[in-house]
Amino acid sequence: MVCVPTAPWLSPGDTCAQQLRCVAHYLWKNPPALEHWPQLRRCVCSDALNRGSGARGWSSSGWVHIRSATYIQSRFISMSMWTSPRRLVDLAGQSLLKNESLAIAALELLPRELFPPLFTAAFDGRHNKTLKAMVQAWPFTCLPLGVLMKGQQLHVETFKAVLDGVDVLLAQEVRPRRWKLKVLDLRKNSHQDFWTVWSGKRVSLCSFPEPEAAQPMRKKRKVDGSSTEAEQRFIPIEVLVDLSLKEGAYDELFIHLIEIVRRKKDVLHLCCKKLKIFAMPVQNIKMILKMVQLDSIEDLEVTCTWKLPTLAKFSPHLSQMSNLRRLLLAHIHPASFISPEKEEQFIAQFISQFLNLHCLEELYVDSLFFLRGHLDQLLRCMMNPLETLSITNCWLSEEDVTHLSQSPNISQLSVLSLSGVMLTEINPELLQALLERTSATLQDLDLDECGIVDTQLLVLLPSLSHCSQLTTFSFCGNPISISVLESLVHHIIGLNNLSHVLYPVPVESFEDINGTLDLGRLAYLHTRLRELLCELGRPGMVWLSATPCPHCGDRTFYDPDPILCPCFMPA
Repeated sequence: MVCVPTAPWLSPGDTCAQQLRCVAHYLWKNPPALEHWPQLRRCVCSDALNRGSGARGWSSSGWVHIRSATYIQSRFISMSMWTSPRRLVDLAGQSLLKNESLAIAALELLPRELFPPLFTAAFDGRHNKTLKAMVQAWPFTCLPLGVLMKGQQLHVETFKAVLDGVDVLLAQEVRPRRWKLKVLDLRKNSHQDFWTVWSGKRVSLCSFPEPEAAQPMRKKRKVDGSSTEAEQRFIPIEVLVDLSLKEGAYDELFIHLIEIVRRKKDVLHLCCKKLKIFAMPVQNIKMILKMVQLDSIEDLEVTCTWKLPTLAKFSPHLSQMSNLRRLLLAHIHPASFISPEKEEQFIAQFISQFLNLHCLEELYVDSLFFLRGHLDQLLRCMMNPLETLSITNCWLSEEDVTHLSQSPNISQLSVLSLSGVMLTEINPELLQALLERTSATLQDLDLDECGIVDTQLLVLLPSLSHCSQLTTFSFCGNPISISVLESLVHHIIGLNNLSHVLYPVPVESFEDINGTLDLGRLAYLHTRLRELLCELGRPGMVWLSATPCPHCGDRTFYDPDPILCPCFMPA
């Protein structure tokens, strides 16, 4: 049993630094006492709390002893030394930041565990000189700045200080081995736990991770008979961002970032996993994309209301996104001033880019005028099976649906949406073949507003009953009778994973051809379906009927009473 002495080596008159120095020395000489670290920590913290802002004396020698104590604790015990009460760390940071010159000088000896709380304090307090120096001395491979920027109005000079720190670091041919910064992450939804763990708000074994493996190093030659420490060969730094490009979206922060990337493009790589392109002149888009490592893009959304020639100008950039996993393309319209031959050339130019998208898993296309008659060409250019295919508000021919049902790229679909694709004139046996091809993997099926009628749905029922993984089926906005809906219930009742069905208002619920809805009749028919589900042993399956609001077009749901859209709400 190791007794923890209380006096005289912890003198009430000592500064915090002197007390911690004594603690570190005692622990170093008596490792078994580590099990009593909570008591030692409370002794020091309670004194710091009593003296408030009087915590001072954080000399470089003091940091050496604190670093030793931190190393011992992080090496031999699993608890976090920064659990409550943790005012001592806060007071130390505040004391350092009162003298930025002292804070900057202490960075070389500062334990890596203290970098995150000190950086947070410097960031919140806009201590820009310290921030700039801390970026250069950052001991972790990643600096997740975006999380700190989330939910606050970022001061321009503070952001510039961080980027200037990166700029200074990039100007060096080699950098000390202890400096490990490889990634500046400006995304606001990544590394959510980094700052909370290191600040002590969460206790975790990962509060003290082992240092990253060192990068390749080289020894400097001896100068005047002495040698310097090993230094790293320079590796480019990545800046991770999520970009939304739209007119008027530029601000001073973004412009400053782009300017640094432009000057340091060889050693500073702007990487973007999620890119959204809205209304913006294509020349501006191309200028920005020249600064981006296009092979870093994994998620791309283009909703610009472009005409076909503009899409063709953008196509070469798409082919360079070799790691793209998700693509959404919407609202591409024809150009009236080009010949049919030129139009075909532009379409072929765009579709051929898919040959380079080897990682594509999710494809969403909406309102593409040229898809009719070209779906087969598009499918043949895809290199791997898709997990999600959403073709909405497009015109497709029967030949297109034939090619779709036969394509090897749909064999592993988990999500299929043909919402807004008019299928009234399509042979239902082609749709049946499509469902059979996807029955082993399909989880989410959306056939809303497809003009499917009773006779077509009846043909699809056997194939639907084979979709063993189906969890959600939506086919609102189709003219279906109550008798066919009841037949649907009998066919899909055995799908154990199916939990939600959104079905159209039965045609019997309408009073006239103008679409006037009889809510009483609808409630009665809905009750019939609910009773049928209970009789067949599936009372927990959610069935909701829906119809478009005649005023705004939004859906109104019925379960069995209407969940009205705002058009019907009282003012």
